Amino acid sequence: MITNPTAVFALLAAAVALAVILEERTKTFRALGSALVGILLGMLLSNTGILPGESPAYDFLGGPAVSAGIVLILLTVDIRSVAQAGPRMLAAFTLGGIGSAIGASTAAFFLADSIGDETWKLAGQYTATYTGGGVNFAAVGAALDTSGELFAAGIAADVTMTAIWMATCLTVPVLFASLDRKEARVVAKDGIAVTDGSAGVSETYRGGPERVESQGGGTASLHQMLYSSVGSIGLFDLAMMAMIVLGTLWVSDWLGVALAPMPSVFFLTTIALVLAQLPQVRALKGAGVIGNYLVLIFLASNGAMSVLANIVVIGPPIVYFALGTVLIHGIVIFGVGRLVGLDLKTLAVASQANVGGPASAMALAAARGYTDRLLPGVAVGLVGYAAGNYLGLFVAAMMRGVLGG
Repeated sequence: MITNPTAVFALLAAAVALAVILEERTKTFRALGSALVGILLGMLLSNTGILPGESPAYDFLGGPAVSAGIVLILLTVDIRSVAQAGPRMLAAFTLGGIGSAIGASTAAFFLADSIGDETWKLAGQYTATYTGGGVNFAAVGAALDTSGELFAAGIAADVTMTAIWMATCLTVPVLFASLDRKEARVVAKDGIAVTDGSAGVSETYRGGPERVESQGGGTASLHQMLYSSVGSIGLFDLAMMAMIVLGTLWVSDWLGVALAPMPSVFFLTTIALVLAQLPQVRALKGAGVIGNYLVLIFLASNGAMSVLANIVVIGPPIVYFALGTVLIHGIVIFGVGRLVGLDLKTLAVASQANVGGPASAMALAAARGYTDRLLPGVAVGLVGYAAGNYLGLFVAAMMRGVLGG
């Protein structure tokens, strides 16, 4: 068994590299996503005895490394871009977040005996991840210090539910197209041109670094933010990012201690969002891709910390937890959304922004030809990176009070 921390880092880095390659080049692994593949590879390395279940490397990746990744990703968020999404997309996204919070709280209440003392943590993590995507699961999990086995089982169930929900959101607008026949002609809603997506699919998302053009001639390039840098990364970019990340971690840790019990991740998220509104900060190249990498290697380390036998034992209740959360999310966003007059296509894209993050929203909008909803979906999805952290921590605190822990 390899126990040297440097060697452990090397093998985890190799696992992430392989996961990214498989995601980019293989359709099956692209459906799973590099995050889940990295976790599975980490589990394989530890459960075959190559890597240990505990290591100082895992402690570092679960602490400063993942926090740095969250900061870097948040530095790409421009809050003002939400205004471009229009009130309908923002309303749908808000409904989805509320549905996720209700779903996770309900699931926690009924499954507390099956899951144990950390049920309240899982409630916060599932609220977070189904408000803004898997990055939030990692952020809130790190803040709440969720155990490795529960974390790995939880994110595996999360990725599975996300894939199922993507298929659902692709299907719902088609099955119930009769409810939205008025969209067969171009109309103006909130200043955004809305067209019938059934006219044809002009672009297809394949997981690669393609750029999808909007009707207004703009360009959505979320994949470039998280998978490649727009332009070369210079020494100045790296120096500024290092200063910002280390400074944010230092100040947020200090505030977390000084203003306890408010967790440091709350201050970390807030500071990063404030800094992200500075054009000079958002102009830094490579923040998204470096942040994404740190999150991926953190997830691989969580896979390595897990013992397969424990995950099998704890698995069924976790699957029920994720399933219940997503189902209630769906009932709220589609049920209430239709009652207040929101169209199914907007609701489907917003739901994917909640459950899978902005990349999933972009994938769904492009695959179905909803090009008019692509940029608004990405915009609210990016804000979900921050909103999910806030809402997840709130639900975790609330359920801790209800369930104890």
